Amino acid sequence: MKSSTRDNAEGKMHAAKGKLKEVVGKAVGNCRLEAEGKDENLGGKLQEKLGQVKKVVGR
Repeated sequence: MKSSTRDNAEGKMHAAKGKLKEVVGKAVGNCRLEAEGKDENLGGKLQEKLGQVKKVVGR
C-alpha cells in the first residue's frame, strides 16, 4: 500500500476514534476523555492532510 493511501486511511480512523471519544467524554462529563478525543481527532485530520500532500507530490 502506498504511503499516502496508508496515511489517509489511518488519519480517517484516528479522526473518527477521536470524535467518538470526544462525544462520549462530553456525554458522561469526563473532561479528560473529551480533551483526549479532541487531540486524537486533530491528529487524525493532520495525518489525512499529510496523505493528501504526499499523493499530490507523488511521494
